[in-house]
Amino acid sequence: MLATLHNIFSIAELRRRIFFTLMMLAVYRVGCHVPTPGVNAQVLASFFEGTQGTLLGLVSAFTGGALERMTIFALGIMPYISASIILQLLTVVYEPVARLSKEGAAGRRVITRWTRYGTILLSVVQGAGIAVGLQSMTGPAGDPVVPYPGFGFILLTVITLTAGTAFIMWIGEQVTERGIGNGISLIIFAGIVANIPAALVNSIRLFKTGALPLFTLIVIGLLMVAVIMFIIFMERAQRRVPIHYAKRVVGMRNLGGQSSHLPLKINMSGVIPPIFASSIIMFPATVANFVDVAWVQQAAAMMVPSHWLYNLFFVAFIVFFCYFYTAVTFNPVDVAENVKNQGGYIPGIRPGKSTSEYLDLVLSRLTFAGAIYVSAVCVLPTLLIGQFNLPFYFGGTSLLIVVGVGLDTASQIESHLISRSYEGFMRGATIRGRHG
Repeated sequence: MLATLHNIFSIAELRRRIFFTLMMLAVYRVGCHVPTPGVNAQVLASFFEGTQGTLLGLVSAFTGGALERMTIFALGIMPYISASIILQLLTVVYEPVARLSKEGAAGRRVITRWTRYGTILLSVVQGAGIAVGLQSMTGPAGDPVVPYPGFGFILLTVITLTAGTAFIMWIGEQVTERGIGNGISLIIFAGIVANIPAALVNSIRLFKTGALPLFTLIVIGLLMVAVIMFIIFMERAQRRVPIHYAKRVVGMRNLGGQSSHLPLKINMSGVIPPIFASSIIMFPATVANFVDVAWVQQAAAMMVPSHWLYNLFFVAFIVFFCYFYTAVTFNPVDVAENVKNQGGYIPGIRPGKSTSEYLDLVLSRLTFAGAIYVSAVCVLPTLLIGQFNLPFYFGGTSLLIVVGVGLDTASQIESHLISRSYEGFMRGATIRGRHG
């Protein structure tokens, strides 16, 4: 392990990327503790004490506690994810955006710019809803969360929260471009991981006071270990479609006559579906929690991770985004055409249309299995942990994101090491098909 770490830091480019990523994540964590002006932090903290295990607790976990402290990063990266969802949906249903997505780098730059504009717009709307809701909130003792409400507070809060989200968006893009790993996913990863030490300390404190039995603590620990092992196994699992290449003569050389395979992952969409699904549910539900209207509060009360209605919507969105994101990232027609042009074929399947139909059938079955796996991991541990009335939210969604992002980042480090003839990041292990 020490030799591997030495190899990592002996590569100048990889060392710069890792240090840059850590520096950007440190800046993000500092911003999660810079308070928004005009909010009584003590009263707000007492209000959030009763939201553990609810949707607000989930949102606060994804923002690394920034929403709970109402800091400048209280909105987190969710407005950016919501804007990305809207643009990706438009690439399917709106022809001008679909044409842009096929125009290469120039088209992607335009879509990225539109995503940024959409992020700002959603941040303004969500920030205004939170600002209005904060003015009507009071603590358990009746103290107002906002001592001096009014239009000035709303305007200042909207500007502060929107600027914070725009800065997080910039951090994520910089990490993706100049760091290691996916910047947006790493920001969510950092927010979730930042809550783990406090959750462990709180659990130990409850165990010492007798509020959390030893048996319950052991069961939760074993459950988390089992879920992590299952996630790693499923994320590495793949269906290998055999491909044979016919012999052909190019000039004076004989090419082809070899066998290979096309790896299709069971969960090709990764951690995107639960992140997108959480974002879709969080956007209206977060605003609803700050609106002091009876029927809105009743609807928000049902949108908690332990309620069947929340889990029904959550599973439905996960299944939808598993199929949607897989369809966006993998085109069976293009893959079949590329295999045909290279003189390859799948044994027993005609090249061309038959190959694309076969790949589409295989991919549909794999995506169904992947959607069931992601839904089970995200929902079942949450329901089981909810039965123990834990004082923090760390369910299957968080575990899937943490493990998935960790594997993806480790795979990128692995690629940098192997490209320079170094031993991989994990000796004796396989990340992303390192040994074939």
